[in-house]
Amino acid sequence: MSDAGHWTFLTNHAHVLLCLARDPSVRLRDVAIEVGITERATQRIVADLAEGGYISRTRVGRRNRYELHPDLHLRHPLEHQKTIGKLLDLLDRPVHDEPGSRL
Repeated sequence: MSDAGHWTFLTNHAHVLLCLARDPSVRLRDVAIEVGITERATQRIVADLAEGGYISRTRVGRRNRYELHPDLHLRHPLEHQKTIGKLLDLLDRPVHDEPGSRL
């Protein structure tokens, strides 16, 4: 049986980063639901992103607030010349802003 319909171009790390960029005070439970992974997996990804310096966490009351560091470069050698800020700009751009878009 083929999983051809179940893959995506972006990793769960990119999906979590995008959720944090869109709402810096989002609950990890909500990120997990949005991305389609467990809350524990989301926690591990957030820990990876923090350890890599891509985000900082600040406690605000009983919640965390996430600050992204958009000037850091992507990790893979094929994309290393680009920053996470550029990636997030591309992913969060409305479709009608795309060059050649007919919307």
